[in-house]
Amino acid sequence: MITVALAGKPNAGKSTFYTAATMADVDVANYPFTTIDANRGVTHVRTDCPCLAREQRCGNENCEDGKRYVPIELLDVAGLVPGAHEGRGLGNRFLDELTNADVIVNVVDASGGTNAEGEPVEVGSHDPVEDVTFIEEEMDLWLAGIVADNFESVERKSRSPDFDLDEALADMLTGFGATEADVAAVLRGLDYPEDPKRWTDDHRETLARELRAHTLPLVVVANKADVAPPENLDRLREAAEVPVIPATADGELALRRAAEAGVVEYDPGDEGFEIVGDLSEQQEAGLESIRDVMSSFGGTGVQTALNDAVYGLLDRITVFPVQDAAKWTDGTGNVLPDAFLLPAGSTPPDLAYAVHTDIGEGYLHAVDARSSRRIGESHELSEGDVIKIVSTAGP
Repeated sequence: MITVALAGKPNAGKSTFYTAATMADVDVANYPFTTIDANRGVTHVRTDCPCLAREQRCGNENCEDGKRYVPIELLDVAGLVPGAHEGRGLGNRFLDELTNADVIVNVVDASGGTNAEGEPVEVGSHDPVEDVTFIEEEMDLWLAGIVADNFESVERKSRSPDFDLDEALADMLTGFGATEADVAAVLRGLDYPEDPKRWTDDHRETLARELRAHTLPLVVVANKADVAPPENLDRLREAAEVPVIPATADGELALRRAAEAGVVEYDPGDEGFEIVGDLSEQQEAGLESIRDVMSSFGGTGVQTALNDAVYGLLDRITVFPVQDAAKWTDGTGNVLPDAFLLPAGSTPPDLAYAVHTDIGEGYLHAVDARSSRRIGESHELSEGDVIKIVSTAGP
C-alpha cells in the first residue's frame, strides 16, 4: 500500500488533516508536539469508478455512486522545528519515520499564525514561506548527515580490487528508503569523483539533496487557507518549487462529521455539499462559511492534496483486476472488487505480480474487459482499465 506522510512544524494542522482524512481519533491541540508517537491510518485517493460505464453502480463499499476511493496509508508524525536534523525537538524520530514513505504532504500554516517553533502568534505575523523551505532543508541536512556518518564504509570498500562506487553507495543508502534504481538514477545526474576518498562535504550533501528529492517528493498544503491573508497564498505558490494546495483541514473535518451525523450530504473531494438535516443557526452559519471557502478553492483541499500526491507526484494509475471479463466480477460475483495503484507505464504482467507473485510467475495473457480483447504483454495500462489476468496459478 502506498504511504503518504504528513510533515510540517508543530501546530500547523497535521493532526487535524490526519483526523479529517482517516476519521481516526488522535490528539488535536493548540500546542507544540501534540503528536509524539506516529499515527498510522488508512485514507483514500479518489478516482472515477469504471462502473460509471455500466447501467448499474458496482455496489463496492469503496464506491459512492461512481466515486471510487482507493485505500492508501497515511502517516502523521511529530512536528519539525529548526535544528531537527541535529536531534532538536523530536526531529530524529520524525525523520526516521519518513524513510518508508512514498511521498510527503508538507502541511504549512498559511495564515502565518504560528511561529517557527509552532507556537501561536498573531495571524499574519509569521512568513509561511519560511516553513516550506525549512522543512526541505531539515530533511536534506538529516540525510546528508546519514551519508557523512556512513561514508567511511564506502571508503573502506574502495580498497577492494573489484570495488564499484555505485554499488557501494547503493548498499549504504538502501537502508534509508532508497532502492538501487533510485541511487542509480540520482548518480546519473551528478558529477563526482570515482575515488570516494576525494569526495568533499559538498559532494555528499549534493547526493543527499538529490536523493531526497527523488525518493521523497513533496506537495505543499497551504492549510488554514480560510483565515490566511490572500497574499500569503500567492507568495507560497511563487516560492515553492512543488505543487501548493490551499486547504482547510478544519473545514474537511467538520463536513465529514456532519456527514456522519446525517445532516449533510458530502463525499470527500466534492466541491460542495447539501444540508439535509436540522441545524442550529450557529451550525448552519459555520457550514455556510465552509461553503464559501470551498467555492474559492474548489473544495476543502484535503482530498485534492492526497490525489495530487499519489496521482500527480507519484504518477500512479488505478487498474481493476477481475476474473470474469464479461461481468467484471471476482470468483464470488463481487463487481470490481479490487483496485491497484500502479506506476504509469505498467503492463499486464506488472498487474499480475501486484495481485500475487504466483499469478505473476504463471502469467499467460490478459484481456481488456472493456473491449473484451486480448492485449499483449507490453501493452501500457491506463487509468481505469479493467483487466482479466489469465495465469497458470489461478483463474
